[in-house]
Amino acid sequence: MLAFDTLGLLPPLARAIEVLGFTSMTPVQAHALPAILEGRDVTAQARTGSGKTLALAVGILTRVDLAESRVQGLVVCPTRELAEQVSTEIRRLAKFMPNLKLLALCGGMPAREQVPSLTPPPHVVVATPGRLRDHLKRGTVALDGVRVLVLDEADRMLDMGFADAIAHIVAETPKSRQTLMFSATFPESITALARGLSTGSVGRKPGGASIPPLFVKVDTTHDATEIEQLFFRVSTDFESRLETLRALLLQYHPDSALVFCHTREDTRGVAAALAQRGFSALALNGEMEQKDRDEVLLRFANGSCSVLVATDVAARGLDIKALGAVVAWELPKDPDVHIHRIGRTGRAGLKGLALSLCTSRDTDRVQAIAERQGIQVKWTVPEPVPARVAPPMPAPMRTLIVEGGRQDKLRAGDVLGALCGDVGLSGDDIGKIDVGASRTYVAVRRAHVKKAYEGLRAGKIKGRSFRVWFLE
Repeated sequence: MLAFDTLGLLPPLARAIEVLGFTSMTPVQAHALPAILEGRDVTAQARTGSGKTLALAVGILTRVDLAESRVQGLVVCPTRELAEQVSTEIRRLAKFMPNLKLLALCGGMPAREQVPSLTPPPHVVVATPGRLRDHLKRGTVALDGVRVLVLDEADRMLDMGFADAIAHIVAETPKSRQTLMFSATFPESITALARGLSTGSVGRKPGGASIPPLFVKVDTTHDATEIEQLFFRVSTDFESRLETLRALLLQYHPDSALVFCHTREDTRGVAAALAQRGFSALALNGEMEQKDRDEVLLRFANGSCSVLVATDVAARGLDIKALGAVVAWELPKDPDVHIHRIGRTGRAGLKGLALSLCTSRDTDRVQAIAERQGIQVKWTVPEPVPARVAPPMPAPMRTLIVEGGRQDKLRAGDVLGALCGDVGLSGDDIGKIDVGASRTYVAVRRAHVKKAYEGLRAGKIKGRSFRVWFLE
């Protein structure tokens, strides 16, 4: 495997990669990064969790000139959640580029509230198509200085109907830009889009001729040793299907499980039924307010919720590094959607588990999945569940909200210091601490959360008192 130190990266990037503990490149990085650093247009097909975000971040940060106050790197993502993850990864890699300004332009707040952050212009923008198009129409952002344009999860953006918005955005960027596209699947629509966007005018051979764009296809499916896929026959009625789901969750007992449903109604019904049966389960769907969606995702990510029941659209961009299992309440029509789903488990060298509930009408869908992935279908039956089986264990963590955030100069270390110092908890009792603009979310082990709650209410953080309550 190729090492990062063979790339000749700029010192700030080389140092950040070393500090972050990256040594060898993943296959998509090894194939794409040399061409990206040459300035070539690159379209890469690689499965979820293959390391593409680091590749695009290196490509952008290599070409940013911090002395120029204009947008030079642009990443377009289908969802706010993915845009925020990409922003976080780029910031991590830019930790030794202190003057870099990066801005995420997504929904969740009125566009007018983002305008002040656009002056002076950021060096890098990570945006969703709709919100970026809105700012372009308002004249609050200019893309005439873009050197690198990235379309991340391009196939999903086309599926979500963003083709017109993407065309509008691309038209605002210079033809001399470098174009990078990343996609987990490669339908003909993506091939056509890649050909239409590639300019071949950034990378140049010594004689002045354009370097042709590179198409990379690696890590497109999951190795059978990484993710165990099991298929279960169920009847069509809700109660029978639910009982099978309950039995599987009790039998395999994943630390966390993501259950995919087709409709918003099913997400609500399945989550409510699981909660009635003792599971720590929450629903996630597109009709929820953004704040509520963010808090559900946060609780699932920090271990305060064990089962998330979501639609495919709502779960796009969800990145849980140690997701125990993915469950298909129903199989999708498109086998590529199945690939997207199961790609959320079995990451970072961990074993994954994918469980699919199938009716007799799903035979063709199962066959399409098997052919698409080149796998042998493993049919099985769940172990019977005794009528008086003990209820599942509750989620290991609970989340506290501290009414203070970045605008109050709070940092995660300040909250951790208060909990480990004055309150008397150990570091092992405290999970993720997410500091927002005006609120901070703190995950605490369930056995110690009451002590943390009472201690923070009675004590101070950085010499100040803050209101504290439970996120329910």
